[in-house]
Amino acid sequence: MMNKLILGRFIPGDSFIHNLDPRAKLVASFYFIGIIFLCNNFVSFGLMFAFTLFAILLSKISLRFFIKGVKPLIWLILFTVILQVLFSRGGQVYFEWGIFSISEFGLKNGAYIFIRFVLIIFMSTLLTLTTPPLSLADAIEYLLRPLKAIKFPAHEISLMLSIALRFVPTLMDETEKIMNAQRARGVDFGSGNLMDKMKSIVPLLIPLFVSSFNRAEDLAIAMEARGYQGGEGRTKYRVLHWEKNDTFVVIGFAILTGLLIWLRG
Repeated sequence: MMNKLILGRFIPGDSFIHNLDPRAKLVASFYFIGIIFLCNNFVSFGLMFAFTLFAILLSKISLRFFIKGVKPLIWLILFTVILQVLFSRGGQVYFEWGIFSISEFGLKNGAYIFIRFVLIIFMSTLLTLTTPPLSLADAIEYLLRPLKAIKFPAHEISLMLSIALRFVPTLMDETEKIMNAQRARGVDFGSGNLMDKMKSIVPLLIPLFVSSFNRAEDLAIAMEARGYQGGEGRTKYRVLHWEKNDTFVVIGFAILTGLLIWLRG
């Protein structure tokens, strides 16, 4: 299951989405997460779903890859949906027992939460799948540049975020290797009750922490060996360029926002 986590992975390509300015993709992704809360009916959610599928189509990345990537998070999504269904009240009540109830509003709200989760995961992973970590770091640093006026360490923050994002899939792969090694020694991660499964995870933590600290130390030594002294006075090897396609994306999101406001009624 660890190797199905797609957050932080980059797939090289030459699609419309791949060639967009990383600043445009980053702002568009956060803006998408914001405007999805404008949806208050299934028609508006259908519009957002169609927009997301169109973006995935432009990226030339298989939809099946996204669906498989959601699977590791499906239990978290379902847990949140169940809480919404059982504790939201309103409309016709179909079932009620103590503090728990299943109502028309609860079912509708649960469906909305599920769709929001899936669409946010799709759009967030589309950003990382089509944007190299270094380009993403450049975009974050550029967007945080105005905060330098209040001594905000924009370069250091963007570097930490990009390194963390870059090493998410690496840590997942490392976890998978450790799990396979533990299975070869007789550890069963799938049997027993919840407490037994939690106890079986403990043998993973120590080697994973040791591996993470060793990798962090190697990275720090490599950065020092290359003369890294922070972002002050550094020149840029990668220069970001805003193209007409980036402007088309901004216009597309403006139209989408207008449609969502109109569909709210």
